[in-house]
Amino acid sequence: MKLFAVFLGAIALLFSACAEAEPLPTEQALKERVLGDPKAPITLVEYSSLGCPHCASFHANTLPKIKKNYIDTGKVKLVMRDFPLGGAAYAAAMMARCAPPNRYFQFIEVLFQNQESWSHSQQPGAALARIGKLGGMSQKDFEACTGNKELFEGIRKLQLEGQEKHGVNATPTFLVNGQKISGAQPYEVFEEAFKKAMP
Repeated sequence: MKLFAVFLGAIALLFSACAEAEPLPTEQALKERVLGDPKAPITLVEYSSLGCPHCASFHANTLPKIKKNYIDTGKVKLVMRDFPLGGAAYAAAMMARCAPPNRYFQFIEVLFQNQESWSHSQQPGAALARIGKLGGMSQKDFEACTGNKELFEGIRKLQLEGQEKHGVNATPTFLVNGQKISGAQPYEVFEEAFKKAMP
């Protein structure tokens, strides 16, 4: 119980006391989520599952360096594409997409940092709802979001497009201006790919 209280406290700090907000309409929820300058010359597309430990490792260990050296400097933009593996991961992806766009990556960070707590829970829906509440999403809005069949089908469609167009069959999978990188590779692999892709 004490550990769970610490877990909730950590999430609250990450969300910085977000105010409540209505979940986005489905069409807006399915729009691409981009981190960085939309006009950046290099596009890093990430296909990931929020329940995937290797994806969480990339976000914890590699993405901060990419963000500092390439995203924050306007050279690279990150485009997140959902590739959920399992029901809990689908619910997590749906919840993040229902959040206001300016909070999307905050939700992603929190969900990856606390992945084990919700993905291995006997009641993952309840665990996700608690995270959503701390991020400003009411229980009613969480249930409406995760019960939205149109949103579910939209995410599923994007997942199938990744499989068919880019041969994505595992997470994480990345595209650097269309060039594929499979797995949570070390920072140096991405750095080399960025240098090759730089105009």
